[in-house]
Amino acid sequence: MMIREIVQVGDPVLREKCKPVTRFDDELFRLLDDMKDTLKDAEGAGLAAPQVGVPVRAVQVDVEEGFFEFINPVIVSQKGEQSGPEGCLSVRGKAGVVVRPEKVKIVFQDRQGDKYSLVARGFFARAVCHELDHLDGVLYTDKATDVHDVDD
Repeated sequence: MMIREIVQVGDPVLREKCKPVTRFDDELFRLLDDMKDTLKDAEGAGLAAPQVGVPVRAVQVDVEEGFFEFINPVIVSQKGEQSGPEGCLSVRGKAGVVVRPEKVKIVFQDRQGDKYSLVARGFFARAVCHELDHLDGVLYTDKATDVHDVDD
């Protein structure tokens, strides 16, 4: 396991529509393990594979509810609305206000390829939506208002 470099805004991989994961093998496990180390080191709430330069549909979220890995995640329902501040490990030194659903239900696979569903609310839902946007080449700054400079 190792800490990978987090790519920054301007890198074309952040604008790619990522490919589904089809092989649940050692290469995927290595990527996921490295992503977890990278996320912990960066002290972020989430990380998507394209943020470490790999355009596949895999994300991790580390929030109060726990640490989660989502492979090939899809939002199947959403409810309500929340507005709040966001930042991104790939957009250093900036923050903005983004409107997100208050509650989302997602279906996803785990690292073995088994299928699950999960309901996330509040900040957990915000983090899930933010990371899933990365899989379609969308950055929070595309949706944010009041984007401003912040200290890292």
